[in-house]
Formats: sequence, structure tokens, C-alpha cells
Amino acid sequence: MEWASREGALELLREFTTNEHLIKHAFAVEAAMRAYAKKFNQNAEKWGVTGLLHDFDYERFPTPEEHPFKGVKILKEKGYPQEMMRAILAHGDHTGIPRETLLEKTLYAVDELTGFIVAVSLVRPSKKISEVTVKSLMKKWKDKAFARGVNRENIEKGAKDLGIELKEHIECVLRAMQNISDELGL
Repeated sequence: MEWASREGALELLREFTTNEHLIKHAFAVEAAMRAYAKKFNQNAEKWGVTGLLHDFDYERFPTPEEHPFKGVKILKEKGYPQEMMRAILAHGDHTGIPRETLLEKTLYAVDELTGFIVAVSLVRPSKKISEVTVKSLMKKWKDKAFARGVNRENIEKGAKDLGIELKEHIECVLRAMQNISDELGL
């Protein structure tokens, strides 16, 4: 089955996405999903591929009416499992799909947070994620003028739905992203 291959998923991502920022976002979400899969004793490959593909259609179909619906239609045609497609549908509040499974809740919880961590990394003089700490993230978290586009409420809700303290959630995603700093260009 195609979903079992990160290479196949990466090929699909690159077929639909040329924007390097979107590709790096996919890598960040994938890394966070793999970290949580290990934490929750789940299938890291399936969770990683779900993270890698959650926004693969966004560049071509950026409107709320199209994303992620068009992408999920493509995934269905390619034989991806229902649980992965449902998680991708549920990662956006605008879809109206309630998050019920651990996979769905985790994808929602990590998606916005990866963007916040990148934003904090980019304001470091070195622009290196290795220098970002949970403490520095929490400090920027309180500064509502910083990274205004990041929906902090969604991140807090995501952590709560996972039953994890916000600080622990931030640390888990930060460590996962630090492990792939070269792929992220940070």
C-alpha cells in the first residue's frame, strides 16, 4: 500500500507543492507526529505520513472550500486509509469534522505549533532552532504581538484534547523539530 512508504508520500507532496516553506512545514509536522506516535505507542510511519501529507494540496487548492477536501479525494483515489484521510479532514476547524481519535487530535495539536516554533527560531540572531528553548518559546507565547497569525487558542485546545500540559506539548514538538533542523533549514 502506498501510504506505507514515506518516499511515496514525499513524491506526492512534491508533485503538488513547490513552495519550500510549505514543504518544510510538512517536514516539521511529520517529525512532531512521529514523536507523538512513539510517545503514544502508535504506528510512527502512518502518523508521520499523515503529518507529511496534511497540507499537500494547499498550494493548488488554498481556499477553505477546497483544502483539504480536494487532497483527501486524491488520497482516496490512491488508496490511503480512511483514518489518515479523516485526520487530515479534521485538522481544520472549517471542515466541521470533529476530532475523535488520537491521530486526529495530535495532528490538530501540532500543526499550528510548528509554525510558532519556526517563528521563534527565525528571530534568534543565529536563526537556529537548536538555540530555542521551551523557556524562550513560553516567553514569546505571552507576547500576543509576536506571530499574530498563530492561533494560540487552537494550540492550547489541542494540547488539552491530548491531555498534555502546554509546556510539555511545546517541548515534545520542539525536540522533534530540533532533530530535523537540517531539513528545516534551521
